[in-house]
Amino acid sequence: MRDRKETNERIQRAIEGLLSPQEQAQFESDVVADAELRSAYVERVWLHATLRQQGGDLERIFASHPVIDIVDHAARWKPLLAGALAASLLIGAIFVGGGGLSLLTPKVARLIEADNCKWAGSELPTLVNSRMTAGTLTLLEGIATLEFKCGAKVCMEAPATLQILDSMHCRLMEGSVTADVPEPAHGFTVDTPDIKVIDWGTKFGVTTGFGGRSHVRVFEGEVEIEGATVQGGKRLTKGQTLLVDSGYSSAEQEPVRGRQVLDAEGWTSVPTSFGRGKDGYVRRGNDGGSMGMSPLLMVKHTELRASRGNERRIVLTFDLSQIDAPNVADAQLVLDPKPTGFGFPSLVPDSRFAVYGITQNALNLWEENTLLWESLPGCTDSGVEPEATTRLAEFLIARGAGSGPLIVGGDAISGFLRSRKDGLASFIIVRETGESDPSGLVHGFASKEYPGGTPPALRIR
Repeated sequence: MRDRKETNERIQRAIEGLLSPQEQAQFESDVVADAELRSAYVERVWLHATLRQQGGDLERIFASHPVIDIVDHAARWKPLLAGALAASLLIGAIFVGGGGLSLLTPKVARLIEADNCKWAGSELPTLVNSRMTAGTLTLLEGIATLEFKCGAKVCMEAPATLQILDSMHCRLMEGSVTADVPEPAHGFTVDTPDIKVIDWGTKFGVTTGFGGRSHVRVFEGEVEIEGATVQGGKRLTKGQTLLVDSGYSSAEQEPVRGRQVLDAEGWTSVPTSFGRGKDGYVRRGNDGGSMGMSPLLMVKHTELRASRGNERRIVLTFDLSQIDAPNVADAQLVLDPKPTGFGFPSLVPDSRFAVYGITQNALNLWEENTLLWESLPGCTDSGVEPEATTRLAEFLIARGAGSGPLIVGGDAISGFLRSRKDGLASFIIVRETGESDPSGLVHGFASKEYPGGTPPALRIR
């Protein structure tokens, strides 16, 4: 990057629209090629925009500034001098690194790491080393780490929305974070929609899913939990967890029956909510009974002995009664990823999943309200049954991946549908990638009971 003074002047002229067309073209080319210039330019643009938004605060500063008292004796000079003062504050903010701006919006955190991040529209800067005021960040993909002024480090795991409140306080609106809090930052607090997690020198993780479900796990040290749903407060120490489920209850929802849809490209979409379709998941141990009517379809694999009870698998059945199965030319399985509120993406690597088709027609007759680990069709305790299933496809979900639709296709799925003779097609979905920590992420997808979600579907052509 060029001499600092020259660079700052060039950036300022670009912001004010004073560059010639040739200079502007060269500036844009340099910004793309020079990471240091790009970082400086983005931060200056953000500072400029923030200062303009604080016009009311400038008037307050002008009102209390001694120069204004003098200007009051010469009203005709006041607009000019006020503009000069605003310009000096802006230039001070730009050339001194934000010192002038701190009078209005103090910096309370800094973005120190960003791994494969994709952000939604944000009121805060999202370049690494950007300093942040109070505000909201929405991370669509990747993993990002913030360092608060108190020394606490908070790792956002996509998809997540985090509201920075001050140097000792943030609010997790949705998603997952892990926090590493040094001794000087004792009392650092993470809120969720239904609880408040107060740190007392520790490492911990917090997730919150739809409807306010919050899950806390302590990796080291101690935290205190407060909230209306936690009577009298609660302390957690290393290895302890707490699940606060104040939101959705599957018993309160009725399944939404869907229909086949033919789109303009000739694809027919058949959801699990159509006809005799059904979906569910099972968990080893069956602690919660049947999960056949759950709004979330959860899947997890672990080889850790202490976590064997957390193993989960998904089963889907689609009604093909109105499909000309022998003439299926192309087919895709479409899933809608959703946060589960269980586990943390940073504790699992990129994860591989496998899709199996159930080949024995009798196994299509499973019932949602009696679905358990032991009765999952096509599976044994150790895995899928080769005699009852066929491997059709696999897919990968990257660590911190976004929440857009997941589409799995291939000739094997089309061929499997052509072979169906009883008007039903059933699939088993398993995760093949394990985890290094018992608190690794449980992946999830919307079921047909998920409020506002898209149920699993087959697209057939």
